[in-house]
Amino acid sequence: MTETLARRPDAATLERAAAWYLDLLNAAPDAPQHQEHARWLALDPMHRQAWERVQRLQHTFGQLPGAIGRDTFQSARASRRQLIKKLSVLLMAGGAGTLAWRQKETIQALAATHRTATGERTEITLTDGGHLQLNTATALDVRYGASQREIRLHHGEILVTTAPDPQRRPFIVRTRHGSIRALGTRFAVRADRGGSLVQVFEHAVEIRPTDSTDALLLEAGQQARFSATATQATTALEANADAWSKGLLAVDNWPLGRVIDELARHHKGHLGCDPAIAQLTLSGVFHLDDIPGVLQNLTATLPIRVVYRSRYWVRVIAA
Repeated sequence: MTETLARRPDAATLERAAAWYLDLLNAAPDAPQHQEHARWLALDPMHRQAWERVQRLQHTFGQLPGAIGRDTFQSARASRRQLIKKLSVLLMAGGAGTLAWRQKETIQALAATHRTATGERTEITLTDGGHLQLNTATALDVRYGASQREIRLHHGEILVTTAPDPQRRPFIVRTRHGSIRALGTRFAVRADRGGSLVQVFEHAVEIRPTDSTDALLLEAGQQARFSATATQATTALEANADAWSKGLLAVDNWPLGRVIDELARHHKGHLGCDPAIAQLTLSGVFHLDDIPGVLQNLTATLPIRVVYRSRYWVRVIAA
């Protein structure tokens, strides 16, 4: 059936289809829900169109490795209501075609069990006594099993403090680019589309890119970026690299463009810098929860001014 512009399932119908998907996910073949679902489909052609979107989305999940599609919607930490909302958003985004394979990271991140919004930070305590601090715009899943402890970081940044495990299960952080195995440690991982950055504050970690047989041992005081195919050269850990966990950005002789890029991660909306002034350098400690105040202070020490089209669209230009 082809959806037309005039007749497409509305948000309420898509939300009901999402609820049916969850109801039927683990229903036995002879469960009464199947008959009730069939009656719902017959009530309105829009019901069937909405369900066809569910089937296309389900086909996409079926392609995900390791049954991640099913796991995404069966998280014990997410309420049924939250899952219905997330799934209905995906159905609306799907339009008239199947969601592309390249969207799988977005799908998983939308249903992540732990998330922070732009400008938000939070901390969670793991069941083994370890701690995770989540930086701005971060999404992850915690997967503890009999054989290993796994954090699946979809995007964003975390600061990990591991705890001893009586069962001696390995502690692993996975990103789209590979895995980071903790060797009794405190470390940070930042994942974006361009790669993953690992910074080690205590002890060591082992990095393994997804599509490489090589492993890199990273020790305290070191950092390195890696992609799915290779690791870059190890460099010295920047001073105060974990300042964000205290709500601060500490910079030492940074280009202004880099400072603005970091502040932009915490700003809801657009925050940009004119390339003509991007190479101006500065040092200091800035509060991430007061970006307007930070920008105002910068105008007092640098030949720049701040242009606001709205509170959400901000640009730093030459004075």
